[in-house]
Amino acid sequence: MALKDRPDVSVLTEIGIISQLSSAALERSLPDGMSAAQFGVLTHFMRRGGEESPAKLAAAFQVTKGAMTNTLQRLEAQGFVRVVGDEADGRRKRVSLTPEGARAYEAGLMALRPRMEGLRGAFTDKEFEAALPFLKSLRVWMDENR
Repeated sequence: MALKDRPDVSVLTEIGIISQLSSAALERSLPDGMSAAQFGVLTHFMRRGGEESPAKLAAAFQVTKGAMTNTLQRLEAQGFVRVVGDEADGRRKRVSLTPEGARAYEAGLMALRPRMEGLRGAFTDKEFEAALPFLKSLRVWMDENR
């Protein structure tokens, strides 16, 4: 069997294409001035709450510390996150979501709503549910084998 015909290669190719298409659609749908990277950080804090260090955020998003610092500076300039010195170690920083950041996240979700409704109209809940077990297992394996 040719490499391109193997099911594992085909699945990962499809996931890559879906990632590119969804990233482009996300960027087009978000409110002006909000990047996908910024929305990702807001989403992270809305899901998890609390505080994170820039280094942990960079690791979670698998980007360089410099890239995360840039994203956080842009979010902080808009008042969406708060960056403060770590009380235990003044060399470190702690990042948290502000109420304005939570509102920006909600605005981002509202901007995505028409696209999400279109997606939900194209596929049934059963189709989404059927895809989840494999996708979750693949994500866990990939996360554990970075």
